[in-house]
Amino acid sequence: MQIEIRGVEKLSFRERQVVVLKETGYSNEQVAQKLRLSSSTVATLFNRARNKGYEVVIVVHGDLGIFDVDEGEESES
Repeated sequence: MQIEIRGVEKLSFRERQVVVLKETGYSNEQVAQKLRLSSSTVATLFNRARNKGYEVVIVVHGDLGIFDVDEGEESES
């Protein structure tokens, strides 16, 4: 699985760094430590990037088996 960020060309270099880390699950504090910024700067950069409008797309390769549902399981929901 990989993520793709569409609209990344609208973002500054620092915004890109923050977005990639945040979208892969890092907290503001973890991003701040990794990039040697304050957590409030991370929050500002992330909000600014979101306002510029980017889109995260998850690309999954291969068969996940999510469509192999037994008839009995389908009727239980």
